[in-house]
Amino acid sequence: MTSAPDLSLCDIEPIRVPGAIQAHGRMLVLDGAALALLAWSANWADAAASGAASPAAGALAALTSLDAEVLRATPADGSAVQVGSLRSGDQAYDCWAHRTATQLIVECEPQPRLRRHEAPIYALARDFLPRLQAARTVEALAQLAARELQRLTGFGRSLVYRFDDEGHGEVLGEAVEPGYDSYLGLHFPAADVPKQARALYLANRFRLIPDAGYQPVPLLAAADGPAAQDIDLSQAFLRSVSPVHLEYMRNMGTMASLSVSIVVDGRLWGLASCHDHAPRLLDADMRAACTHLGQLLSIQVEALQANAEVAARLELRHWTLQLVSQLADSDASLRRILQEPAALLRMARATGAAVVLDEQVWTTGETPPQPALVELAGWIAGLGTEVYESAGLAAHYPPAAAWPQQAAGVLAISISQVHRHVLLWFRPEVVQTVTWAGDPRKQLLQPDAAGRIHPRRSFERWAEQIGGRCLPWSAAETAAVAELRQALIGIVLRRAEELAAMASELGRANKELEAFSYTVSHDLRAPMRHIAGYVDLVMDAEGAALSERAHRYMHHVKDAAAFAGQLVDALLDFSRMGRTALNLKRVDTDSLVQGLVREIARHERERQIEWHVEAGLPALTADPLLLQVAVRNLIGNAVKYSRDRSPAVVHVRAVRNAEGQGLEVQDNGVGFQMQYVGKLFNVFQRLHQSEEFEGTGIGLANVKRIVERHGGRVWAQGEPGHGATFGFVLPGSGQNAQAMPSPATPSSHA
Repeated sequence: MTSAPDLSLCDIEPIRVPGAIQAHGRMLVLDGAALALLAWSANWADAAASGAASPAAGALAALTSLDAEVLRATPADGSAVQVGSLRSGDQAYDCWAHRTATQLIVECEPQPRLRRHEAPIYALARDFLPRLQAARTVEALAQLAARELQRLTGFGRSLVYRFDDEGHGEVLGEAVEPGYDSYLGLHFPAADVPKQARALYLANRFRLIPDAGYQPVPLLAAADGPAAQDIDLSQAFLRSVSPVHLEYMRNMGTMASLSVSIVVDGRLWGLASCHDHAPRLLDADMRAACTHLGQLLSIQVEALQANAEVAARLELRHWTLQLVSQLADSDASLRRILQEPAALLRMARATGAAVVLDEQVWTTGETPPQPALVELAGWIAGLGTEVYESAGLAAHYPPAAAWPQQAAGVLAISISQVHRHVLLWFRPEVVQTVTWAGDPRKQLLQPDAAGRIHPRRSFERWAEQIGGRCLPWSAAETAAVAELRQALIGIVLRRAEELAAMASELGRANKELEAFSYTVSHDLRAPMRHIAGYVDLVMDAEGAALSERAHRYMHHVKDAAAFAGQLVDALLDFSRMGRTALNLKRVDTDSLVQGLVREIARHERERQIEWHVEAGLPALTADPLLLQVAVRNLIGNAVKYSRDRSPAVVHVRAVRNAEGQGLEVQDNGVGFQMQYVGKLFNVFQRLHQSEEFEGTGIGLANVKRIVERHGGRVWAQGEPGHGATFGFVLPGSGQNAQAMPSPATPSSHA
């Protein structure tokens, strides 16, 4: 069984060094310095004086008829210059030369029978250029160029087509005579122009094949010269072309073709191509005019694209500046960027956007589900690129196939290399119907004995629906989000510097506060003790002489001094909460709560209290001592503020949510009005008079400070006469800790 041909052979075929030329011309290959004859085409026999001369003799005779000084003056930049003319038999030839790295290539082509009065390049500059400059779209440029190219060359069909990012060509302009198929609007698959052929089109921007039925004329090498297959003919207009391409032309019904490269920003943007059903030869003046047309078209396409790019960048800059100014006036959190969703979506022409910070997600517009966004952001961050864009995301990230209507394509920027901090824009799937000039899948004939690939035979229209892709992201949009990324990083860094300065100032203030706390403890405690001591002395020494009213006043003074001492101690405790280093451990809150319940129950033996402690309270990662202080305050407050209830009912339950895990304590006590909830956790803020409920007003402030030092959050809910609920949650506990079972019963009575 014969194996199938290897399609990759098209990309490695030696098209730069074919070892042969086209039959309508002749070639001499000389040493670049000594001008010694190294190789020659096999059709030089009739150039010698004798008709029976060999090709070598004919080539040598042709060389001697050329001026050596003119040959030596050939520039080294690879451009071809005319070096004279010669006669071979009854045919006169014009000779052109160009240099390679080591050789001088001389190409001889038949002189035209009739000379023109005016070189076609002059009419091109005079008449065609003004029309080209007046065109305002790329399609209009392509149509003008196709018509002018057909007028110049007389070929039956002229096309101008553009390559897309995948190498497929789309026909934008066309001029056809009767009897020729129209390809306007059709697409040609990338396989029609292999990679190395594209590279050659970039190096040599004009190619002519006057007769697709020619028989290649081999190069013959001198005994001491290089092999014919080692001679680089990249810049030679007589270079023999691939047999596969000649067969491709014949399958298309084309016997003559020319191609002019359209190069924009140094890249092969497209081709202008002409076809004819009959052989057609163009002289040097016409080739120069066609080459010049390609250069003019390239310049105008580049100018139009540059103008459109500038206009697009200016518009996108407007939206970028709006977003940056909005963020600069905020706390620099990237979630704030979603407060102006219209600007965010318009700057990338997207239908949805998302900000992902580790496990947190904020969205606007049409986006994939939040869990999918977290995974996608992690994948993009793992690529290590600052800007990522894809118009066909599912081809690179298979999970995206599940949500093409929200995100067939994505444009993303990674803000941080440390955290998963990604800003994403999305576009939905756009199903396109592409009409090809023939089936884009390369059609193979049965391989011959050499296993050679044959090109496709059919160029009939073949429609294909292409899905799974969005409209591609433009270079201007990619550049705009890259600029936004730099601006966002600048804002974040500036805010970080401001926060660092604030932290330094806070550190200084904390040191002053510590000094003040020490002063308070040292200077206020002693007077408070003195006041209490002198009251005791007066009561002991003069108690009998004092009136009942004086006794009452002295007791008030002593109570006030004691309360002042308690306030001093509470302030010191509150101050220490912010300075003590955290000793993080896994804390069994089941055991902690049960121990506090037993302790409080012993001190409240006279009261009827119903305890409802939920089984399986979570294990939290926290400082055990500080966590005990916080939980003690919450449970103690629940007992204190329900003292006028019989029975008092206290619930302790677990809290588990996206932020983490924690506890919640609920009572049936006096409650509070929610309009004052913001004051509850401030120092010395009391919603009830001290005559009703004792305390310093610092307990809840301590709870808040402890929880926030652990990175958590506190909250409170209440209703006058119907009790209150206080709770907290610590981050990370839900992911890192499992609830520890406890033997405690859910409900007990004390």
